[in-house]
Amino acid sequence: MSALAHGPFPLVLAGPSGTGKTTLARRLVEGSQDFCFSISVTTRAPRPGERAARDYHFVDRAGFEAMVAAGQMAEWAEVHGQLYGTPRVELESAAREGRHVVLDIDVQGARQIRISVPEALLVFVMPPSVDALIRRLTGRGTEADAQVARRLQTALDELQAVTEFDHVVVNEDLEGCLEEIRGIVRAETSRTARALDVWTHVEGMRARIARILQEQYANIRG
Repeated sequence: MSALAHGPFPLVLAGPSGTGKTTLARRLVEGSQDFCFSISVTTRAPRPGERAARDYHFVDRAGFEAMVAAGQMAEWAEVHGQLYGTPRVELESAAREGRHVVLDIDVQGARQIRISVPEALLVFVMPPSVDALIRRLTGRGTEADAQVARRLQTALDELQAVTEFDHVVVNEDLEGCLEEIRGIVRAETSRTARALDVWTHVEGMRARIARILQEQYANIRG
């Protein structure tokens, strides 16, 4: 019998702004046949270097709210005055391709995914220290002091959510953190609950063993 087939599942990377979850998500996807990136929808303006349909789908508030009303969002939230969401079509497309779709979302969105997509794997990304978090936020050069303060205020609440996640990783060393996440996904993939038609394989093996035992018993009697 060949190795058991396992169904793909969404991988959620969430945590406070500045923990590096976007970089982790991109690196997981680069050159990988196992992962694909979920492109979120947002009402915020593009940052320098960002491109539509590559980094985000940029829409106005009316367009975003229309998608929510039509049930097209797997999760969505308002963060720092802007709307962010994950289109269901992103998850459906990844599932058809047999790939783990990576969701780079906030804690509010992760909570919604836990309910709407229970098979998803939730990983909380922690900064190595508060000082490192502040350096990463201010190092972007795209955030005003008031925005940095607001993100730190949000981090106070988001850090309390760590126990709601399946796993937690500390992003101190990017390569080390990436390997840890890949290891978590490999271990999760081997769980019995994620195997496709596991009982078909098990019952086939049991029937074969039973036939062998029956033949041996018949030979002994003969």
